[in-house]
Amino acid sequence: MIKLKDININNLSLWVQQAQTQAKQASVIQRIPLLAIADPSWFAVHIYCQSGESYSYGNTACIFPLMSVIKPFSFLYLLEYLGTEKVLDWVGLEASAMPFNSLDQLMADNGHPRNPMINSGAITLADKLPGKDGNHRTQLFCEWLNKLAGSHLSLDLDMLASVRATRSQVNLAIAHYLHQTGHIENIEFTLDTYEQICCISGTVEDLGKLGKLLACESSFVNSQHRQIVNAVMLTCGLYEASSQYAVKIGLPMKSGISGALLAIVPNKGAMPAAYPFGEASYAKRLEESGAIACYSPALDSIGNPVAGLAFIEALSQNLQLSIFS
Repeated sequence: MIKLKDININNLSLWVQQAQTQAKQASVIQRIPLLAIADPSWFAVHIYCQSGESYSYGNTACIFPLMSVIKPFSFLYLLEYLGTEKVLDWVGLEASAMPFNSLDQLMADNGHPRNPMINSGAITLADKLPGKDGNHRTQLFCEWLNKLAGSHLSLDLDMLASVRATRSQVNLAIAHYLHQTGHIENIEFTLDTYEQICCISGTVEDLGKLGKLLACESSFVNSQHRQIVNAVMLTCGLYEASSQYAVKIGLPMKSGISGALLAIVPNKGAMPAAYPFGEASYAKRLEESGAIACYSPALDSIGNPVAGLAFIEALSQNLQLSIFS
């Protein structure tokens, strides 16, 4: 379970070193100039536990854009404000065997995004965020996250300018097809919103605080919505590699091309009236809740951070964190 007594500086340092070794053949993304200058050797981790304990290691002062790691939270935001039925009418819950920015997948599905973790789904949901324009939508969304999580996220305007200077033509094509098939209303407003929310930035500590929203029972997030988001992260959060890491790690996860990576160790909800495996076993599972946030900008060919995944795999296997354990 995630407890500080199980994580000491020696094994944590060892797992980080092993993870960084595996990342030596990976590289940072080149398409966005400000992401391209990141040092591929950077690594930071912040672990939050439901008990309130936390642990940090590495280049924890680094500030980075969340990029696609924002997707579970825009999904959660809309579930909270608009309800499950409406949101799941806009996006599906199926995994995609194609890359996260595949136009072919979207066309094969007649413009209905497979899930909210790929670009077509996240762009569709960006169109539905409350607010009069991209700036207002992003402001409201960021304020909501900071209020609930106690984080200090903010929009990185320099990163946004870098993203806009090299706007993804694939995302533009996806937005046009979504508009053509009636899934979004305004192409430019939608892409502007999508690009802005992807440039919401913070540290691994901020990302870990966001993770607690999905990991722990609370009075301010609907438990069913948490379960839906975690389930989709498990099956879709790492794109085509999601099923592979569901086996290797067994945790809901989401990655971003900045090198951001979030893993959720969710609790099991309220204890049942009867304890078929003994009361102690349920108490132990409830203690395991937490979030693991990593930052490691060197990516594999799919777009997942290599060192972050290697570290969380080591952590999960050594501490038996898999939800299937």
